[in-house]
Amino acid sequence: MIVDEQLRLEERPDPAPQGGEVVVAAGYAGINPADLAQLAGRYPAPPGSPPDVPGLEVAGRVVACGGQVRDWQIGDRVFGLVGGGGLADRVVVHERHVVAVPDRLEDEEAAAVPEAFLTAHDAIVTQAGLRPGDVLLVNGASGGVGTAAVQIGVLAGARVFASVRSEDAARRLADFGAEVVGQGDAVARVRSAGGADVVLELVGSPNLSGDLEALATKGRIVIVGTGAGEEGPLSLRALMGRRGRILGTHLRARPLEEKAAAVQAFGHDVLPFLADGRAHGIVDRVFPAEQADEAFEYMARPGKFGKVLLGF
Repeated sequence: MIVDEQLRLEERPDPAPQGGEVVVAAGYAGINPADLAQLAGRYPAPPGSPPDVPGLEVAGRVVACGGQVRDWQIGDRVFGLVGGGGLADRVVVHERHVVAVPDRLEDEEAAAVPEAFLTAHDAIVTQAGLRPGDVLLVNGASGGVGTAAVQIGVLAGARVFASVRSEDAARRLADFGAEVVGQGDAVARVRSAGGADVVLELVGSPNLSGDLEALATKGRIVIVGTGAGEEGPLSLRALMGRRGRILGTHLRARPLEEKAAAVQAFGHDVLPFLADGRAHGIVDRVFPAEQADEAFEYMARPGKFGKVLLGF
């Protein structure tokens, strides 16, 4: 919970679902970069979401249903997206913003899935139009969204280049089927493959000139993360020469129907891979909820592989 931009743990009454909402009892909750930005006062919750409880996702069991809910019953395991309030053990969410958790996934792995895989799928497939045979470059491939994007790209039939700093992350991403590159050789390696049809930018503006240089003709750069910088020089001539496109995207503040469409597309395209074990939610570390301060400090550091979770 955020109070005056400070974290503290509080007991509150359980939320009551309205209309098409369900309440989900969560054993774990994922921390995301957006939660750090909200704590710093740079990313307020959208209207209708709790303004003082961060958290963009939920995974757990349905414990209450609004009067208009038709798709879920008490006891169903679900995961999906919320505009805020996800860092809690009871979370209210619209029924169309969740899908069923595959039986194969234990609760901890399930909690590492929603925001990471939904963001990655929406960015590289829905927004940037990744197709089989395309070349995908993922900058910042070791985090939650990055590890999800690598897996989705490989399973979609793309040739995936993963840019990371850590040797341990490089080995693990190679196991997913990615060709691992460092920041110094990413552009040359991708250009030698004919250029990137899609670049997923999870780091920020320092990579922008390299992204343009690595881009194939008619390629698309989709920007999801700006942790290393929000502003930088852009060569319009280089962009024109590639006939390229730069896309910016986020999920949090989308209207109900748009967010529902993203969740259902994830359910259709990605859920089967999670269900049969071809894709995995990646957990870096789990902190007890009582150690939320330490968890946020850890989240702000580099070097993680996958998701940081709170356990309730």
